Amino acid sequence: MPEEIQQPLIDGAAQGDQAALVDQQIDVLQKITDYDIKEWPIEVLVEKFTNGKETDESEIFIPDYQRDMVWSARQQSRFIESILIKLPVPFIFAGDVADGPRQGCLEIIDGSQRIRTLDNFLSGRLQLEGLTRLTSAIGMRFADLSKPRQLRFKRSSVRVIELTEQADEDARREMFDRLNSGGSKLTSMEVRRGVVDGPFMKFITELANFEKFIALVPLNDRNAKRKEYEEIVLRYFAYLNNYEKFQKSVEDFLTSYLKEKNQDFPEQAKKEMRFEFERMLDFVEKNFPNGFKRQKYNTVPRIRFEAIAVGVSLALRTSPGLEPADVSPWLDSPEFIKHTRSDASNSRPKLVNRIHFVRDNLLGQLMEEDPETALVEASANADAPPDIEELLEQQEQGNLFS
Repeated sequence: MPEEIQQPLIDGAAQGDQAALVDQQIDVLQKITDYDIKEWPIEVLVEKFTNGKETDESEIFIPDYQRDMVWSARQQSRFIESILIKLPVPFIFAGDVADGPRQGCLEIIDGSQRIRTLDNFLSGRLQLEGLTRLTSAIGMRFADLSKPRQLRFKRSSVRVIELTEQADEDARREMFDRLNSGGSKLTSMEVRRGVVDGPFMKFITELANFEKFIALVPLNDRNAKRKEYEEIVLRYFAYLNNYEKFQKSVEDFLTSYLKEKNQDFPEQAKKEMRFEFERMLDFVEKNFPNGFKRQKYNTVPRIRFEAIAVGVSLALRTSPGLEPADVSPWLDSPEFIKHTRSDASNSRPKLVNRIHFVRDNLLGQLMEEDPETALVEASANADAPPDIEELLEQQEQGNLFS
């Protein structure tokens, strides 16, 4: 007798209902990811990115969750090379913001490195280097090209996929994850928790759960679940105690600091760091009307938290009983927005300047500017992260003669 055929867990009618439910859900999700494909001339794309950037009000902007510039000067140069010689380049993905202070603007979901590179080149900050095909252009800036070539470059188009306003912030962030990793990639902090555990990591996790800290630093649920609070606390201590030694790789800097503290974290150090963290929060709660938030915004970007938290703690180290004047005039100033805007990089001079801006305004003294400020503001090459490929090549060459 043949074996009985296993019956489905749900009958035909129920299966039909489930299929209908799937169709309904697909319709809803497709509306959320509804999009238009547009061809943007480079000149227009960059203009919409740069016009209003100083006050963080540009029509096209880079969101907090993908703030850092990670392309080296050579990577940027090769992207420009591809456009100049008409090689295909990837689409830029952007989302129409449905609500909040940036309503109607376009948030870059994927392509922040590309649009920054285009801005760096058109502004004259990027000097081409490391080109493999258009070798005659090495050492040139945009202004060094012939006038016809400049016009053609600015007219060259980049395809932009624009999600409609139906896609909320969570949908845009999920798309960012999928485009960059094929799924939900572990955040840097999630990775560190798995491989760099220890007493200091446990201390970071403990402070990240302080009620006052969470109240003063609101994050969306997605970021909170993905260990963003732990990331922010780690950045606070690493920058507070080591910011003058920072170079260009944020990930290496934070991981090295975490490993160092895990290996040597006596009880006295724990007490002192907890005291300083709580004192900083108390000071911000008392003296900053919106806490760490920018007026009209609901969440706190890392870069703004770092500037305020570290600047406050440095000021309190100098003057423990500090009673500052009203912070609103400089906290809402265009200069502070420039230091903490959505595309502000993490090169050392920019990090130092935003921290010193807060510290020195609280202390009522002239801001101490990093001596390399003019250099990084004038040159994308000096402001860019290190070229890992080039460093590895140099290391291999060195090994040949060691």
